[in-house]
Amino acid sequence: MTLDTTQLNRERVFFDTGQTLWLFGYGSLIWKAEFPFHERRPAHIEGWTRRFWQGSHDHRGTPEAPGRVATLVESSGACCQGMAYRIDADTLAPLDVREKNGYLRERVTLHFQDGSHAEGLIYLASADNAAYLGHAPLDQMARQIATAEGPSGTNRDYLLNLAAALEDLGAEDSHVFELAERVTRLP
Repeated sequence: MTLDTTQLNRERVFFDTGQTLWLFGYGSLIWKAEFPFHERRPAHIEGWTRRFWQGSHDHRGTPEAPGRVATLVESSGACCQGMAYRIDADTLAPLDVREKNGYLRERVTLHFQDGSHAEGLIYLASADNAAYLGHAPLDQMARQIATAEGPSGTNRDYLLNLAAALEDLGAEDSHVFELAERVTRLP
């Protein structure tokens, strides 16, 4: 059921080798940046909204019981807040492995709090990847998240850590906050 996108991402080169670039994190990359970076800045991207529609068979679930993790869905007028990291291009190699379960590198414009902007990259899991789960009722998603666990830990912790990181940023994200509230009410 998994789709290893590692090699596809290594072919998606939108930058010169040796340069630094911006990477935008909107899920675990906000609170779990286990990679070297030169700079870290709150940022947002426009026209995208965060949704727990991507399956996690390799980190927060298993092939038999996948978890649900964040991806982005195009949405006119939407604003997705997250964290931008200025990284060396070679830092993408281990990130390609981390994000291998259906995520592809895509270019986006990042907007910073000081009004400046820059081109950057996101890892996007679109509806055409093998691990995509898509929309489901919030209660159903909450039950799945509350019970899923994989090699990187519980899916519950992923969601609650993301909600806390977004609160720390002062971000608005009703989808994440409503899911977190429902998950915390479950046994």
